[in-house]
Parts: sequence; C-alpha cells; structure tokens
Amino acid sequence: MDNAIILAGGQGKRMKADMPKPLFRILGEPMLEWVIGACEKAGISDICVVKGYKAEMIDEYLDGRYETVLQAERLGTGHAVMQAVSFLKKNSGSDTLVLCGDAPFIDSQTINDALARHRADGNSVTVITAELEEPAGYGRIIRSANGISSIVEEKDATAEQKKIKEINSGAYWFRTDDLIDSLNSLTTDNAQGEYYLTDTIYILLGKGKKAGAFISQNPDVVLGVNDRKGLLRLNKTARENIIEKHLENGVEFTCTDGITIGRDVIIGEGTQILSGTVLSGKTVIGEGCVIGPDCIIENSTVGNDTKLNYVQCYDSKIENNVKIGPFVQIRPGSHIKSGAKIGDFVEIKNSVIGEETAVAHLTYVGDSDVGGCVNFGCGVVTVNYDGEKKSRCTIEDNAFIGCNTNLIAPVTVGKGAYTAAGSTITKDVPADALAIERGDTRTVEGYAARKLRNRKKK
Repeated sequence: MDNAIILAGGQGKRMKADMPKPLFRILGEPMLEWVIGACEKAGISDICVVKGYKAEMIDEYLDGRYETVLQAERLGTGHAVMQAVSFLKKNSGSDTLVLCGDAPFIDSQTINDALARHRADGNSVTVITAELEEPAGYGRIIRSANGISSIVEEKDATAEQKKIKEINSGAYWFRTDDLIDSLNSLTTDNAQGEYYLTDTIYILLGKGKKAGAFISQNPDVVLGVNDRKGLLRLNKTARENIIEKHLENGVEFTCTDGITIGRDVIIGEGTQILSGTVLSGKTVIGEGCVIGPDCIIENSTVGNDTKLNYVQCYDSKIENNVKIGPFVQIRPGSHIKSGAKIGDFVEIKNSVIGEETAVAHLTYVGDSDVGGCVNFGCGVVTVNYDGEKKSRCTIEDNAFIGCNTNLIAPVTVGKGAYTAAGSTITKDVPADALAIERGDTRTVEGYAARKLRNRKKK
C-alpha cells in the first residue's frame, strides 16, 4: 500500500516561538494538517510523521492518528527519513511519498498525478517540481534524455543553470525498497556535515536506476516558511486562493478586507460575504445569503437566504430565511429554525429556536427548547443553572414571553401562554394562561429626599 513520510522535526528558530515549525497555522490550521489533508484526499492513509524539536507537541496534536518516529538530532533531511526505516520496511514493495511538513500547499491532484508518472516511467525516484518565473533561491532541476541527472542548489549553480525555471519542491515519490537501499549509502561528506535526501538521486542513478521529475500545475507546492514574514505571505496566498475559488463558484465579495475563509468551507451561489467575516472549520453556507460584516462562523451550517450581521456562531445549525444580528452570539449546540428573527445583543446557547420565532433584543436563551411563532420581549433570561446543575426550559408554540421575564429552569410555558412583564416564573404555565409572578410593591415615603440630603452634606 502506498504510504507517506512527513518531515516535521524542524524548530524554525527565526519564527521566534517555542514550538515545531509545522504547527504554525495557515488560516487557523497547522501547516502539518494541510499536508496530512492532502495525503488523505489523495487516498494515502498510512502516514509516518518524523518529529524532532518539541516532539511532545507533535504527539499531542496528532493524538495517535498516525505513527511517529523521533529524529533526536537534526542532521539533515536524509537523516530524518532514516528514522523511519522500520516504517518503510513494513511497506516493502510499495511506493513512498516524502513531504515537508512546513510546505502546506501540496495538493492531492499533484500527489496522484506525480505517482502516475512515477510508475509509468519506471522511476526509482520522481521529484515533484514547479516552474517559477522568479526561481531565485531554489534548487534547479537538471534534466537528461532519460529523466533528470541532478538537483543543483542556487549557490552551486552556474550562470546558465540559474536561468532554469524548474525547481525542486522538496517532495518526492520513491520506490520504497530503492529508498531504503539508497539511505544506507548516504554520507555527511558535504559542507553542512548532514545527510541530504537529494543525494539519493545520485546514488540511485549510480546504481543504474531511473530518476525523473513531475512538474506540478500548482506553483505554490514549493512555498515554505522560515520566519514570521514568510508565514504572513503563506496566509495571504492561501486566503487569496480560496477567495478566488469562491468567486469562480458564484460567491460575491464587494471587498475582501479582513475576510478569511477556511479551506474546507462551502458557500452556495449568490451568497454575499461582507468585510471582516471569518468562516472556518466544516462550515457550510447556503445560497443567497448575506454574511457580514464582521461575522465569525465556525463549524456551523447556514441555510439559504439567511442574513447574519455581526454574528458569532459556533457548532450550530441555522436554517433558511433567518435574520440574525447585530451583536448576537450563537453558542455550540444551537438550532435556529427557518424564518426565525434574532435581534441585537442576544445570546443563544444549546437551544432550539422554532420557526418564525422572534427573539428581539437583550435576551439570553440557554438550554431551552422553543417552539414556533414565540415572541420574546426585551430582557428575557432563561435561568438554566442553579449553581450545581443545568436544567432546560420548554416554551411551546405561540407563547408570548413578556419583557424582563426570568424563566427558572426546569419550567414549561404552554402553547399560547403569556408571561407578564417583570415576572420570575418558577412553575409551569398552562396553555393559553397568563402567568404573573411578581413581589408586592413596598413604598418608603421620603427615602429619596433623605438620601439626596445626605449626599449634599457629603
């Protein structure tokens, strides 16, 4: 079975942070996850991650998803792959993909197309390359009649070789058994005193094996990062590429200021994304929506023709023709049904809001099941926590919850029932009833005048 080794042991000292470089994030996801995702999408599930600096952080992030090996000393890319020889031996007879964990833009099509070329040409190694108009700083691919003859680093290239636009991405397909054999022949006979993976090409050619190159149609496969400026450039590239994809799919952007969209987000045709909006995780937005300005939607589903204005929504579902905002938070586990309207300064948490229900403003609905066509007045609170446990409220269809009502869970307001403004409801309200639960008013004559007099004395 085809397999992959991902090199993720680098420190990245110029990043000026105490963590492995592949865990730095592009659009909210570690670069390592981008590389893993490309492998998975290409159908490669047998993956070994080579860890090094702060190895425990790689282990914690992967949480057992994939095999890992430790490169205790960072002695070059070839040395990193050497640490995975036992993994390679288990995959004898297959082909192995070697990728860099800090080059996030490798894609599944490039992986699969390169493998097809690798096998069709009968290569022992196939280097994944790209052509750049400005190739300065990258190793150049020297082609021969039968494939490639070498990779020349920029500092060693002649003036003529520097004109070559085809460059090394740092990604390779190997015949697994040939890779194992060539690793045994690597030496540190170079200026850096390291084991270079690129030297396997010379070793295999010297043994009469074939080495080739596959030019990816995605020039971004070569992009990596060495410092914070580079990380910003990668984020900018990823952001612009994703927005470009959504534009091609019929999504509208009047401007792109502050807009960040995760690579797994799906957006329907005719939806408008306004400035300052951040869409991440497994979010799905329907057709004909207006999202923004300044919305944050994470791991949530939004139906068609819905308008969200200054909304934060996490791990929830919003149906069709819903209008929410401004300044609304939808917390995890919530379900807002079609036609609902939620106004300013409202928080919904782990609750169902029924069809055509209106939660106008300044209201907290937590751990509640709300029916359809319910009206919430201003300042309503479902009091769901007693200091020890959380309980749910049920508000049935067509109920009317008066301003400044506190519903002390667990309590049920029946169909068509009303609560009077200012009530604290501690008992179930029958259908079609009016519940009034207020304390008696006590008037203290002259209190305000005395208080004012004392304040004047001070």
